[in-house]
Amino acid sequence: MKKENYYKFMYAIAILLLIGFAIRLGADYFKYDSITSSAPFYVFILERALEFILPSIIIFIVGIVCKKKFAK
Repeated sequence: MKKENYYKFMYAIAILLLIGFAIRLGADYFKYDSITSSAPFYVFILERALEFILPSIIIFIVGIVCKKKFAK
């Protein structure tokens, strides 16, 4: 892979993480039971956001930096 295409790979990883977030949150929604779970559902949303969205944002920013670096 050429160095000029690393940013595209990082963008793809960021998008896959966002898709993974949606899938995992959907699975948590179907598995969630308010009677047996002591935590409200928004706690699960926050946990999955830290798990998927935060790395996605970091990878996306690194991709932007790489794109600008190789654009010169």
